[in-house]
Amino acid sequence: MDIYAPALSSPSSPVVVTGGASGIGLAAAEALAAVGRPVALWDINGAAAKSAAQDIAARRGVAAIGVAVDLRDIGAIDAALSQTRDAVGRPGGLVHSAGTVDTDSIDGLTEAGWDSGIAIHLRSFAFLVKALRADMAAQPGSAVVAVTSINATLGNALNPIYTAGKGGLLSLVRSLADRLARDGIRINSVSPGQIVTPMTRPAIEALPEGFFEKRILLERLGQPEEVARVIRFLLSSEASYVTGAELVVDGGNISSQRG
Repeated sequence: MDIYAPALSSPSSPVVVTGGASGIGLAAAEALAAVGRPVALWDINGAAAKSAAQDIAARRGVAAIGVAVDLRDIGAIDAALSQTRDAVGRPGGLVHSAGTVDTDSIDGLTEAGWDSGIAIHLRSFAFLVKALRADMAAQPGSAVVAVTSINATLGNALNPIYTAGKGGLLSLVRSLADRLARDGIRINSVSPGQIVTPMTRPAIEALPEGFFEKRILLERLGQPEEVARVIRFLLSSEASYVTGAELVVDGGNISSQRG
């Protein structure tokens, strides 16, 4: 019987990272650049994205570009992709880490807030994959990672928009896995727990010390780099038989019965 044994050398094609100017997105770009992959940091904060890309290129010796893009505007994707191709080449990977968080619960829900949050987390991801699919299909080993959240499983009263968007991402990844497999493209999700990022720091600092840690089995908050290494694994050929999956990176939060 013939046994399929894929090469274990990681792809070297460029990776688009949305939300790449800070937090998990920036950590993912750093982790990918560390193994020689060119990166395109897409972020609504164009100045921060360009500065981070310049820094990565100088330190890691890889091609990198920062691109200003508002993912609520689907029409902006093609222009950002054109800039990316010109600067670092045709993408063979995508990390969708862009996001916002709402904290007003159902009582503060507005139509504008709902539309904005779902557009950033969920709607944009479908159109990003559509726009990049041809580039990725042309390159063996291409893969996609959506950054979701343990909130998609646990739920959270404070942020229904964020929770709904992340839950939708989990389902969308499973749907896209079926279609993209025909093009040789893998797609997976990573669900972080309580990670210290610019988005979570205000809540961490506002709540009593140890508020989150008391539930987490490892008894500490996570760092963006710890999520980034899992993302890098899923984009590499080490994960050549992994698609349509969710990897939880939460230090043992979902599984915990501590309180």
